[in-house]
Amino acid sequence: MTTPALLPLTGRRIPALNLGPSSFPHHRATLRLSEKFILLLILSAFITLCFGAFFFLPDSSKHKRFDLGLEDVLIPHIESNKGAKNSGSVLIHGQGHDEHRHREEEEQLRNKIRADHERALEEAKEKLKKSRDEIRAEIQTEKSKLAEELKKKDNPPPPLAPVPNLPEIKNGDPGDPDIREKRDKIKEMMKHAWDNYKQYGWGHNELKPIARKGHSTNIFGNSQMGATIVDALDSLYIMGLLDEFREGQEWVQNNLDFSVNAEVSVFEVNIRFIGGLLAAFYLSGQEVFKNKAVLLAEKLLPAFNTPTGIPWAMVNLKTGVGRNWGWASAGSSILAEFGTLHLEFVHLSYLTGNPVYYNKVMHIRKLLQKMDRPNGLFPNYLNPRTGRWGQHHTSVGGLGDSFYEYLLKAWLVSDRSDIEARHMYDSAIEAIERHLVRKSSGGLTFIGEWKNGHLERKMGHLTCFAGGMLALGADGSPGEKAGHYLQLGAEIAHTCHESYDRTVLKLGPEAFKFDGGAEAVAVRQNEKYYILRPEVIETYWYMWRFTHDPKYRRWGWEAAQAIDKYCRVSGGFSGIKDVYSSSPTYDDVQQSFFLAETLKYLYLLFSSDDLLPLDNWVFNTEAHPLPVIHLVNSTLPGNPVAR
Repeated sequence: MTTPALLPLTGRRIPALNLGPSSFPHHRATLRLSEKFILLLILSAFITLCFGAFFFLPDSSKHKRFDLGLEDVLIPHIESNKGAKNSGSVLIHGQGHDEHRHREEEEQLRNKIRADHERALEEAKEKLKKSRDEIRAEIQTEKSKLAEELKKKDNPPPPLAPVPNLPEIKNGDPGDPDIREKRDKIKEMMKHAWDNYKQYGWGHNELKPIARKGHSTNIFGNSQMGATIVDALDSLYIMGLLDEFREGQEWVQNNLDFSVNAEVSVFEVNIRFIGGLLAAFYLSGQEVFKNKAVLLAEKLLPAFNTPTGIPWAMVNLKTGVGRNWGWASAGSSILAEFGTLHLEFVHLSYLTGNPVYYNKVMHIRKLLQKMDRPNGLFPNYLNPRTGRWGQHHTSVGGLGDSFYEYLLKAWLVSDRSDIEARHMYDSAIEAIERHLVRKSSGGLTFIGEWKNGHLERKMGHLTCFAGGMLALGADGSPGEKAGHYLQLGAEIAHTCHESYDRTVLKLGPEAFKFDGGAEAVAVRQNEKYYILRPEVIETYWYMWRFTHDPKYRRWGWEAAQAIDKYCRVSGGFSGIKDVYSSSPTYDDVQQSFFLAETLKYLYLLFSSDDLLPLDNWVFNTEAHPLPVIHLVNSTLPGNPVAR
């Protein structure tokens, strides 16, 4: 069976299938025409009975029907006739006038009842046009809103937390003229990517740099939400491209609209949009970014309306209807998707004082803690209806990757107070090392994938982020294993560098094997592409920060030169279809994550360590920096200081 092409995603992304919207049928059961007709008749009869009863009541002039509301009409008239009580002609005139007023008022109320009746019928018809899933989603959303309102009355939200007292954002000048020149080159590449997006794809999610027009994928539905603008904001700010940053801010303020009828990936929208907006807010202090992030988060909440609280993969921003990818095992949600919400949602609760976001992600964690794990590993598929694992497939690459990253970073962002997250991370890494980490016959350390009891000796480009994760998590490891995990991170970095170095273009393939004579090379044609991914460079940067070994800057510069030589086109930067071909062909997509991650990590690699120090900042899986939340400032539920 042919393997479908992979959708170009990043930042610990799932390798979603590159299929159009029509390839993902909704499978939503709808009411048959006859059922709709019967329901409509019943509704119509019921409404007619309720409202029409008013028309058969006795005459209002005799029994004072509709007293409410008539006081406003009659009392002024009576007051005006107080002096005419002894005048028969005036009294008769007044009685006639009263009867006329009664009739007018009665007619107005009849008209109102008719209008209400017709409106109710129209609403009933509209409801019956919707699918069962849409109706259920609307009911669940209304129930959730009501529950939240009742909770707010009983438990008012904690006071807003102050914005962390962040150190001044330094410019990160490396001092060394040679390193500074390299950093300036990265900044020039960023400007080339941004300027061409602005000229040819402004407002679209991404850019087709060769066709010179906008581009989008099914992760954003049919919307034009300016993903590249939001994703690039913090990179522009960090690089000192402030005019470009202000252009992006103006677009966000005036054009970024989430009330669109678009079905989007909850995961992708969270890490790119909410993460990007929050980072832009923390860096610049501009309230518009925080406000937009909160508005968008509200649109994502209906995705959690499942029997287990595990969110759907996709949600319609307008209707709140959620569903999962059609290709996912047994209708499951994906570990790397529902497990990569914690950082952003904790910050949303921190900034707004509304615990709903924090509670959503903590509920997911509690559920996972109760579940059995085969060999201590977390499978990639979990059914949101039944709460059971799907296919037993475990990966530190696509489908699983950023779940493990966010366990570690939940601990870091909490100022190392979230011990529960750290224990889950340590336990997971121990199982991964035991079952997935191997050495090839050529001495290369790699992380394979576990599929139904069998280890597949293949590693994806996405998995290469793990070298940086292991280095980041080394400090705080149990049993004085910090040195061991830092070394393991270095070995993964070396293997991933080899995957780049063994290609013609010096750019890494999407996946590479360790079978027989093939080591760190792609074997299948559909694994030979490079789509401007950041994971290898991300690991270089973390390893540089923790070791200052100059080879990481050297390797990073090799990658930067290769990108500039082979991926740069006059209209921006494009992915490459075959990194082993001396005559590369382009995929004609400038991914938004290229500006958010790849170029940012390169810029940081050639900057000094005082630019976004890791003691103060935690990077989300899309490389958006979020500040550490110190306990003294935190009002999150469960915080002992807040209590």
